[in-house]
Amino acid sequence: MKVILHHSVEKLGQAGDIVEAAPGYFRNFLQPRGLGVEATRGTLKKREEDLAGLKKKAAQMHQAAVEKAEKITNLGAIHYVAKVGESGKLYGKITNKEISDLIEKEVGFAIDKRLVKTDKEIHALGVYEVTVKLANEVQTKLNLEILREGATPTTGKGAQPKVEAPAAEEEVEAAAV
Repeated sequence: MKVILHHSVEKLGQAGDIVEAAPGYFRNFLQPRGLGVEATRGTLKKREEDLAGLKKKAAQMHQAAVEKAEKITNLGAIHYVAKVGESGKLYGKITNKEISDLIEKEVGFAIDKRLVKTDKEIHALGVYEVTVKLANEVQTKLNLEILREGATPTTGKGAQPKVEAPAAEEEVEAAAV
């Protein structure tokens, strides 16, 4: 069946596009979420009138996503303090919800947990790359460092600079003479 999309849908089309969709997909996913309407003569005529407004709205949403991506990219790295066993394994795992909450706390705007992706599940200490996909063509990456309680970060904001060991007293005295 032909569907007119009101919002961009991944792997289907952009806002304003007329696409072919299975009737069940339309009834159970697109229509209840307000993502699209059935393409009839009346809706096609209305689409022509609304097309300029939809394209403008899509451009504004894209620009907002780009701005959010820049803020997230500027973070560079975020840190998550977790309870860890002696072997370095976490008690449980770090979920996308926890990562999205952590990003939200850092940048000040909500990130849906479905937009956060990791290459592998997080079960141990270390640095992991996290991808946040804010729009169809807008995504950003940042590092997530999992720390033991009481440990200091090694990446991003709050990271401790590497401090060289102090010189021996003899070397200091020799330099002073």
